[in-house]
Amino acid sequence: MNSLNICVTTVALATALFAAPAFSAGSDSTEPPKPTNTTTVCEDGMVWDEELQKCVLAEDASLTDDQIYDAAREMAYAGLYDEAIHVLELAANQNDPRILNYLGFANRKAGRLELGMDYYLRALEIQPDYILARSYMGQGLVQQGEFEAAEIQLAMIEQLGGKESWAYRALELALEGSETSY
Repeated sequence: MNSLNICVTTVALATALFAAPAFSAGSDSTEPPKPTNTTTVCEDGMVWDEELQKCVLAEDASLTDDQIYDAAREMAYAGLYDEAIHVLELAANQNDPRILNYLGFANRKAGRLELGMDYYLRALEIQPDYILARSYMGQGLVQQGEFEAAEIQLAMIEQLGGKESWAYRALELALEGSETSY
């Protein structure tokens, strides 16, 4: 068993012992974001500034962490992984599980699987009941051929009340060998 499996198993067992079954408080939607001007009008690396009504460099925009998260999530779903990472790195709270989860997602999808897995683990250390992070981490585990560890994540999502969620279904599909876009 490698160190990642040990970490995943430890997080899963700790959650099983201490977390009550429920959806993650404050978790983000598992529905893909609707495209906005950030991905339909702005050039790569830019975000739509509502106040100025134009595209600006992300670091020049006066965005809240919620706006940064929304823009980066939209970019990640559009396949703009490195741009999403750049925007996420501008968040004031680098310990926000949502920010960490999407840093994991964007890095994993950009081919930096181990770095992505580290971000998922950090998100789950802060919020063990975050089912979307569990699903994305589980999909990364499937990519690594770590099916048993991915099954643990699937079981945890179910225990947390997420069996009917997209997060559960996406990981279940990945375990069945279906390619997921997330």
